[in-house]
Amino acid sequence: MATMDNEQDKTETTDAAAEATGTAPRDEAPDAPEAANDAAEEKAGPSAREAALEAELAAAKERHLRLLADFDNLRKRTAREIDERTARANERLLGALIPIFDHFELALQSAPAEDAFADGVRMIANEFRKALEQSGAEVIDASAEGTPFDPSAHEALSAVPHASVPKDCVVSQFRKGWRLGGKVLRPAQVIVSAGAPQAPAPAQPTGEEA
Repeated sequence: MATMDNEQDKTETTDAAAEATGTAPRDEAPDAPEAANDAAEEKAGPSAREAALEAELAAAKERHLRLLADFDNLRKRTAREIDERTARANERLLGALIPIFDHFELALQSAPAEDAFADGVRMIANEFRKALEQSGAEVIDASAEGTPFDPSAHEALSAVPHASVPKDCVVSQFRKGWRLGGKVLRPAQVIVSAGAPQAPAPAQPTGEEA
């Protein structure tokens, strides 16, 4: 009994000494895989971590550039769609207003020169035309005799022989045309020359001379 007590006292003394010197045994051993990973990272050094960070940064930059490109494409597409819608709206509006301006001009063609009412209508027509031109509309005027016929801007109502106007040139204009932003809204209606009239062929003798 005394011997067991002595051995227990020795064990407690040994443990106390170990605790005092900081050499007490650990209760759990370190995890082997975790210790191996830590050792591998320490062995690899900072170069591996830097490479991983640089790769992550490069990927982030690529995603950022792609987002910027997508946003720029969206901005351009939206601006283009707005311009197209605005152009179509202007075309519809001007297409409705131009015939009204035609009626003003037709009324003024038969109005007396010295007339106060006609002068007032003429002023309104001039303001109307200025408003159309400020909206971007341009007159297609082929009223000058001899203007070359342009199928992209003129509409030939008929072709007539003409002695002085060359072939495929305008003889007279029936109605002026309009364009908007380079696009023809309405071609000018014109009469085109078919060239100089051909002289009649000389009559052929039908019988023998006496």
